[in-house]
Amino acid sequence: MANKITARSVDYSQWYIDIVLNAKLADYSPVKGCMVIRPRGYAIWERLRDELDRRFKATGHQNCYFPMLIPESFLKKEAEHVEGFSPELAVVTHAGGEKLDEPLVLRPTSETIIWNAYKGWIQSWRDLPLLYNQWANVIRWEKRTRLFLRTTEFLWQEGHTAHETKAEAVKETELMLEVYRRFAEEVLCLPVIAGKKSDAEKFAGAVDTYSIEAMMQDKKALQAGTSHFLGQNFAKAFDVQFQNREGSLDYVWATSWGVSTRLIGAVIMTHSDDKGLVVPPMLAQDELVVIPIFKTENKDEVLAYAKRVADALKADGRRVAFDDDDSTSPGWKFAEWEMRGVPLRIEAGPKDAASGNVVMVRRDSGEKLVVKAEDVPAKAAELLAAIQTNLLERARAFRDANTKPVADMAEILAFFGKEKKAKAAAADGESHEGTAEATGGFAEGLWCGGRDCEAKLKADLKVTIRNLPFDRQADCEGSCCLCGAPSKHRAIFARSY
Repeated sequence: MANKITARSVDYSQWYIDIVLNAKLADYSPVKGCMVIRPRGYAIWERLRDELDRRFKATGHQNCYFPMLIPESFLKKEAEHVEGFSPELAVVTHAGGEKLDEPLVLRPTSETIIWNAYKGWIQSWRDLPLLYNQWANVIRWEKRTRLFLRTTEFLWQEGHTAHETKAEAVKETELMLEVYRRFAEEVLCLPVIAGKKSDAEKFAGAVDTYSIEAMMQDKKALQAGTSHFLGQNFAKAFDVQFQNREGSLDYVWATSWGVSTRLIGAVIMTHSDDKGLVVPPMLAQDELVVIPIFKTENKDEVLAYAKRVADALKADGRRVAFDDDDSTSPGWKFAEWEMRGVPLRIEAGPKDAASGNVVMVRRDSGEKLVVKAEDVPAKAAELLAAIQTNLLERARAFRDANTKPVADMAEILAFFGKEKKAKAAAADGESHEGTAEATGGFAEGLWCGGRDCEAKLKADLKVTIRNLPFDRQADCEGSCCLCGAPSKHRAIFARSY
């Protein structure tokens, strides 16, 4: 309940961990850096996954699956790719009691093994495009971990497509980022900024990386999805050529794109409060909980009444929990279901049964309404839609209030100040960090495109260019806010997870 949750104002990082553990979304694993996703957390992932999968298939993509074990030599074929992932690789050298002839890498991402397969599947332009996606787990040996946000093993989807022309591949890259953007805002209630990554921040092996960036309640950015235009880099590394329409050989054009269980962390940090989890109705395992309030002498009557309300909601297609546990008090139940983030609570006591009413309580605002029992299904639909809308609008208002234009380095320093870190050890010894007193937010300014001033900003303030927003590149004449050189782009600067 609430007393189990560290206040955000005291220690934001510990607040986050407290919610994950007390809402029973995940737990620590005996393997350092890994997590156990509990049923309530996995239910959110299933709803997220199923809705995204529906959207992928609506755009013509098919699911497949590739092995987790990848020959080490595959990663070495694309130099930039292996350099980018080398520090995070987990390598198998022995199996079946014997040393392997070639070490095998546990999948950090699947470009290499997929493009090795594509070599045998693509001969002609008639074989293109290949629009494939896989739902899988990934291993990246992270040194600093946090449940859902950054773990050694995590769940994700990765799309890998092959195209006849550059224009088709670029269009695919843009299409999938838009799928992510709409999903983030319509389902997760995350207002995001879509744009192109700087060269220093792009995916290892990509020509261009596009991202959607969200602001958490501590004003840090979280990368909520990426889509990569890979050009012909992997096709050349794996010699994937095809006969084009003119009869000559050409290399295939490629994309990849993905999101992961880190989106659950994004939802927690964007919407939750000091009472516990707040989750958008579209993601909730239970949209509503019905809590009968009774004493021994009226238990049967109240339970029957509350059960009729719950059954009417279920008949209307709602996901409903029914809490008739008589070992805890109503107040304890209210706090527990608030901790779990159920969007709507329905209370039904003897007076409600006598009057034919119930009390409906919104998790997002705490608003209470007295509603006729026969009107509950219609009112529930109305309130759940209102909660979904409110969470998005509230998060967008917070982001906009903490976004500021900056003209020069003095304004950047004033905006971000010195990073204040609070470090603490989790119960199992894992480390995490956060800002006990958040500074900054999103700074928007002109940038020259130079790597040197970008690198200095990161080294001095731990602030990075999150992306170059697509909708803000029309007028970029002026001076770089970092170094004063002529500007080429408009960028979003922030500290990030």
